[in-house]
Amino acid sequence: MSLATAPRPPPLLLPSKAINIPNPPSFDPHSRILISLKQCTHISQLKQIHALTLRSTSPYHPKTFFLYSQLLHFSSFLDFNYALQLFNQIQNPNSFMWNTLIRACANDVNNKDQAMRLYLEMLEQALVSPDKHTFPFVLKGCAYLFDVSEGIQVHAHALKHGFGSDVYVNNSLIHFYASCGFMDLAEKVFVKMPERSLVSWNVLLEGFVQFGKFNSALNLFREMRNTFDPDGYTLQSILTACAGLGAFSLGAWVHAYLLKKCDFNLSIDVFINNSLVDMYCKCGSLELAHQVFKRMPKRDLTSWNHMIRGFAMHGQAEAAIRCFDKMIRTQRFRPNSITFTGVLSACNHKGMVSDGRLYFDMMVTDYKIKPALEHYGCLVDLLARAGFIDEALDLVSTMPMRPDAVIWRSLLDACSKKNSSVELSEELARQVVESEGDIGSGVYVLLSRVYASASRWDDVGSVRKLMTDKGVKKEPGCSSIEMDGVAHELFAGDTSHPQTKEIYQMLKVIDKKLESVGYSPDFSQAPMIDELNETKQHSLKLHSERLAIALGLLKLQPGMPIRIFKNLRVCNDCHEVTKLISRVFNVDIIVRDRARFHHFKDGFCSCSDYW
Repeated sequence: MSLATAPRPPPLLLPSKAINIPNPPSFDPHSRILISLKQCTHISQLKQIHALTLRSTSPYHPKTFFLYSQLLHFSSFLDFNYALQLFNQIQNPNSFMWNTLIRACANDVNNKDQAMRLYLEMLEQALVSPDKHTFPFVLKGCAYLFDVSEGIQVHAHALKHGFGSDVYVNNSLIHFYASCGFMDLAEKVFVKMPERSLVSWNVLLEGFVQFGKFNSALNLFREMRNTFDPDGYTLQSILTACAGLGAFSLGAWVHAYLLKKCDFNLSIDVFINNSLVDMYCKCGSLELAHQVFKRMPKRDLTSWNHMIRGFAMHGQAEAAIRCFDKMIRTQRFRPNSITFTGVLSACNHKGMVSDGRLYFDMMVTDYKIKPALEHYGCLVDLLARAGFIDEALDLVSTMPMRPDAVIWRSLLDACSKKNSSVELSEELARQVVESEGDIGSGVYVLLSRVYASASRWDDVGSVRKLMTDKGVKKEPGCSSIEMDGVAHELFAGDTSHPQTKEIYQMLKVIDKKLESVGYSPDFSQAPMIDELNETKQHSLKLHSERLAIALGLLKLQPGMPIRIFKNLRVCNDCHEVTKLISRVFNVDIIVRDRARFHHFKDGFCSCSDYW
């Protein structure tokens, strides 16, 4: 990249308004001006100080050069364009001045690209060399712009100038590579660092969390604890990772650590508490999330959004709506698009069609929020699952954007459950195929259920053959259960777990107790082919959540809830079985599937069998 050096402009026009400058007899003009600079809060004041500098100091005095560096420093925070003009008037600026302006570019959303241009001009003039402060500022601009090629060149320059071992520079490199999605390169820089600071660990942790590598984040955190105690940035990243994995035990440990070991101001920090609310909601403990929320001395819009969404995903639609009403009427917060996604999701999980229509209209009419695809998706799914498939199709046809595969799949799912016409289901399946390039197994499974409901077994077999021909495999069910801080993953039909023998023995105990209370299996979501009922029942028994429940019954202390996280939606039969287990074994079971949370207690589920 080449850059022509900008010509120096004529001296700036200076304001005539006076400013009070301290004038102790023992102070020279430079000292008085420096004191005024430290008290400066507005660009108009700085311009007056600049004018005074021109009038009362000699350009050849050794202190004047330092004075201009401070003028540039303060102006960079107040007015970037003025700082740029001031910089262009300075003859032979030193590295501090270059760094000051590059930093101002890196911190200004509208001038990020100028950070690299100034750096190149600095190299072209070759009057001063970049130092350990230069590279982090330039890399920050590259990270914001996702300018990978330029950032890699800056990395090479840093090595060439002897900063390959500098902690400050390496931290910025980790942030740059992580921000651009190159976690392997970020980790490589981290591993090669001869010395690391807490910031080094935090930056890599944040990168892992940003890209959903939650297990990597937790492993790195455990390693970090051997050297550093976590600070607020660490805890916020770890809480996000715990939320993503459903790691309740570690999340609760972080909360306890925060209360016992950290500064009081950190324990009441709104960002940390928002992360706690989100973590507890996503780990299945809505009660603890609500406790944290209620005790927060200060809340922002994100706090309310987390709580509304938490109520929604746990099936407490009425509580979500009460929370929304309090937010807008009592606390006077103005909702945003995320708020309405939570409210519409709450209506969807409870089948509250009229309320869903009402809040969608409120979003558009009262708050002038343009509906996004996720808002339409919530309303379409709400209408379709409640049986208003024609209205849902009409809404899809009037959307201002192209519907995605998620919307088409939700319509197909509703058709498979409502026994809609095979022809409509086939058309919806075709739309799913056209909307997503990499077709998963979901659309084939749903279509096969439509054919099975119509007893068109030849077509069910054709779907299975089509999957085989295309190399599409049904996504395996996987459930995880956390015990003593360790997550155990179990797949459908799993025999790889170290305690497989005990798990399957417990399954036999469960089967006998279910038979004693009159359990009858539901084959509607068993394998896609027309098998014998005995084969289907055996398949249902080996679903991953049942294996996880058996392990929980074996290993968890009596009275402790069983928390399970599944990658797929719970099938009808497993849902019924889990309700019965909660009653027969007198245990609370919390299941988070792909769509929502289910709280099973005393033979009932929080979803009221609507999911």
